[in-house]
Amino acid sequence: VQLQASGGGVVQPGGSLRLSCASSGSIFGISVMGWYRQAPGKQRELVAYVTSGGSTNYKDSLKGRFTISRDNAKNTVSLQMNSLEPEDTAVYYCNARNMGRDYWGQGTLVTVSS
Repeated sequence: VQLQASGGGVVQPGGSLRLSCASSGSIFGISVMGWYRQAPGKQRELVAYVTSGGSTNYKDSLKGRFTISRDNAKNTVSLQMNSLEPEDTAVYYCNARNMGRDYWGQGTLVTVSS
């Protein structure tokens, strides 16, 4: 599985961005698709994930601002980010987890700054 993340950029506080992750293969059978992020000087952390059954889970502090979605027909996973804050600045990574293996995309940089 090869993952390609896109959609990062520079946005002002309060703005929105939509990240997209495209898979080279079918994601239909992949157990969990998710997004992680790593801010400068910090460890990588889970942002959100969606299971093959459509269940979602979010980092507590992001609930209500971020929405993850999965399109098995298009082999994509998206992350809609609203009301962005400077603390959301990070490199965002797409992740696929299946049968005990993790697959990572290359990351896309999100910068929230005025």
